[in-house]
Amino acid sequence: MKAPLLLGLLCSLLLVLGVVLLQKGWRQTGEERVLQRLGQDLAASAPPPVKPGWLERAFIRAGLDLPHGRMGLMVSLWLAALLLAGLAGGWMAALVVALLLPLGLRAWLVWRYRRRVRRLVEQLPQMLDQVVRSLHAGRTLGDAVVRAIDASPDPLHAALSRVSRDVQLGVGLPDALQEVADLFEQEELRILALGVRVNHRYGGSASELLGNLIKVIHEREQIARQLRAMTGETRFTAVVLALLPVSVAGYILSVNPGYLMGLWQDASGQQMLLAAFSMQALGCFILWRMLRSV
Repeated sequence: MKAPLLLGLLCSLLLVLGVVLLQKGWRQTGEERVLQRLGQDLAASAPPPVKPGWLERAFIRAGLDLPHGRMGLMVSLWLAALLLAGLAGGWMAALVVALLLPLGLRAWLVWRYRRRVRRLVEQLPQMLDQVVRSLHAGRTLGDAVVRAIDASPDPLHAALSRVSRDVQLGVGLPDALQEVADLFEQEELRILALGVRVNHRYGGSASELLGNLIKVIHEREQIARQLRAMTGETRFTAVVLALLPVSVAGYILSVNPGYLMGLWQDASGQQMLLAAFSMQALGCFILWRMLRSV
């Protein structure tokens, strides 16, 4: 009885995916016809601004390119894993696979994003110091920022390369910096974009502004290190509390697998395991929010 239901679910998901891809193809075909009527030169010289979706945004923040050509293959593999898990372990195993794979991808992207942003903030004062030296040499603020970005190492160069590109295409420097600050959602980048916008509108010494920003970044970094040192015990306690139930379950499964398999094969036992998994996920989320608030 479970196999027909799972096959029906898989067919429904594939049908929905096919309809979405068909609509996307029709939309792209219509856009191509419009661009052909307007002329290729006009379309190439003034492309319409398209904001990235949440998935593409997550990949960009992590320093990766969204594999558009492999999305269908990735979804098909996910559905195949979902079907195999359902056939082998029932609806509970299918539910676990359906949740763990997307959550694992999101966690990996968030981990890459945070590591990249931390390295980016560490490199930002050196880039701003180079901008200040270029301003003292007589260059304009836009030219100094573009030169400093081009001379910066990765990941700062890769993250701010869109600023250099937008400025060379004629976009205002405050708008280009604000776009990057909104993309990465980092306070240092927002302060830089705000300071450049205020300087661009009301004037003032840009070198003094950037010098004060360098001091602010160093002070924020020092305060963050002190906070990590003061909350190290709390974070370690949270990690232990999060890993302890999983470790105990793994130990019981390795020593006495019949105990957990008996629960897995019973309907009420599956409900108990599902409730335990839900409470474990909720507890990890609460601990994570508590650590974020410290």
